[in-house]
Amino acid sequence: MRAVTITDDHRLSVEERPDPEPGPGQVVVRVHGAGLNRADLVQVQGGYPASAGSPADIPGLEFSGEVAALGAGVTAWAVGDRVFGIAGGGGQAELIAVPAAHCVRVPERLDLVTAGGVPEVFVTAHDALVTQAGTAPGEVVLVHAVGSGVGTAGLQLAKALGATVVGTARTADKLERCRELGLDYAVLAPREFDPFALAEQITAAAGPVDVVLELVGGAYVAADVRAAALRGRIVVIGAMGGPRCELEVALLMVKRLRMMGTVLRSRSVEEKTAATVAFANDVVPLLAAGTVDPVVAATFPLDAAQDAYDLLASDTTFGKVIVDLR
Repeated sequence: MRAVTITDDHRLSVEERPDPEPGPGQVVVRVHGAGLNRADLVQVQGGYPASAGSPADIPGLEFSGEVAALGAGVTAWAVGDRVFGIAGGGGQAELIAVPAAHCVRVPERLDLVTAGGVPEVFVTAHDALVTQAGTAPGEVVLVHAVGSGVGTAGLQLAKALGATVVGTARTADKLERCRELGLDYAVLAPREFDPFALAEQITAAAGPVDVVLELVGGAYVAADVRAAALRGRIVVIGAMGGPRCELEVALLMVKRLRMMGTVLRSRSVEEKTAATVAFANDVVPLLAAGTVDPVVAATFPLDAAQDAYDLLASDTTFGKVIVDLR
């Protein structure tokens, strides 16, 4: 098979690798689409080693395609079934072996390449909003980097849950496009960042927020604490804005806030299975009905994988970048 591989100089090339064989309880999927994520950029730069059991030099945390082979004991799938799912790595290859329980049937209305940009962002957003934060109808949800892959997924899911959504972004264009997805309040985050000023902008627009999807990290977390409502929940998903911040601990106490971190990649097989089941039960019906949709910035052929990564790294994209492996 051909696969995107990480070179010694932290670049990407397309190389031949042995075809994977399915182990017990696994399927091999012939990949059609594989979405890119920020974690892939970090892995290419050497900052995020592959999960145990995943190829060390083939990135890719999500995939879509057709089942090509079944491992021992697999009865839920048949060769040719259209599936998508999450992986610990190796998704950006023509073939991938994954636990059968980490696959979900792709709704007929979704193009199979586009579907490759769905699982990581929608599983992450659903896990954060529902499993971690318990978002309820009528609550106010704050989504930072709302024009990103997880941001656009989180925005749509929060609206489907009956929440009011306030989003931040660095460009007015991304905020305007998010209005078409249901964004209620748009806040332009200044380049010269002041977390207290940002918190004031957020609360002036939408009032105190009940749930935060923190996709940036760094000083944004300090803004979250300031903007949070009583008994608010802050779910930290990303740290592209930096790994550290200064917090007003007294506000955490007085507001009785809950702050939690979450990541899919390093979870156990059982934990990923639970997140996949929740995604299948709650999100896939919304995708099938067109209530929520993947937002795709661009699709690149396999041989242009480096261009795809360069575009994602430019921080100009709205939605997902996908590699087409057909």
